[in-house]
Amino acid sequence: MKIKLDRFVLAIIVVVVLAYFFPGLGSRESQVPLDRISSLGISLIFFFYGLKLSPDKIRADLRNWKLHLLVQSSVFLLFPLIVLAFYPLLASGENSAIWLAFLFMAALPSTVSSSVVMVSLAKGNVPAAIFNASISGLIGIMITPLWMGFFLEQQAGDFELTDVYIKLLTEILLPVILGLLLNRFLGKYAVRYGSYLTLFDKSVILLIIYKSFVHSFEDNVFSSVGIQDFALIYVGVLGMFFLVYFFIGFIADKLKFNREDKITAQFCGTKKSLVHGTVFSKILFPATMPMGIILLPLMLFHASQIFIISVLATRLGHHTDK
Repeated sequence: MKIKLDRFVLAIIVVVVLAYFFPGLGSRESQVPLDRISSLGISLIFFFYGLKLSPDKIRADLRNWKLHLLVQSSVFLLFPLIVLAFYPLLASGENSAIWLAFLFMAALPSTVSSSVVMVSLAKGNVPAAIFNASISGLIGIMITPLWMGFFLEQQAGDFELTDVYIKLLTEILLPVILGLLLNRFLGKYAVRYGSYLTLFDKSVILLIIYKSFVHSFEDNVFSSVGIQDFALIYVGVLGMFFLVYFFIGFIADKLKFNREDKITAQFCGTKKSLVHGTVFSKILFPATMPMGIILLPLMLFHASQIFIISVLATRLGHHTDK
């Protein structure tokens, strides 16, 4: 079985390298208004996101509520609770930024496109995957800031949850609502040109990652993260993934899910969205936070989840075909 490295993962690696060797465009002295460009890009991402959502389809998919509850509980409760268990050990001193980065990753919603693609490849319940991946992004607009609020207030005295929600409302929620309202008129075009919209989404995310890592390299925030710490972060990322994956499988068996629903629960319930993560990091965290560190576990998780789920989906799909 031949597994290809995801092109977006390769693009992320290239962008980080560019941020290190060619920081000019993203530096604080740059005349290029990357903040304004990325803010506009963020709003357009979520406008197109709402444009692709069908309100009628969302209402129709509400019937499989046990599956939806398991997926969303895993995404927004199980992941953060695992990280909170390590709060007494890691949330103080020089490890506080790394622990906060893990909590941020754990509090994020699930992905959309990769979840649906992988569930389809594994012969799972595709409509339920579309529903859960889509609704997760909307729930995350409210839940992710709540998880982060208390701990960011401790880390940064200028953090105000009200200000965060105002930014989320203007930059994310209003564009989503506008997209939903225009779905019946323009939704077919969003579907038809979906590949171009995906390319636009990824381009904006790469721009935000580039700028974040330029600032991180300028501030030498990675000087405190050696090879051993990096390896421990990666082990933690993998450990969280497999713990949640097998726990969801166990609960799905107890609830007597069929094969298709179990696949959907495990695939959608273990995903974390790099799109939402990079966007939310720009809104949630103050400029004084080391954004390279904050995004590091999420990017490692993103690359790992794509690779692992690709392997599992391929095997499950071949097993069904036999």
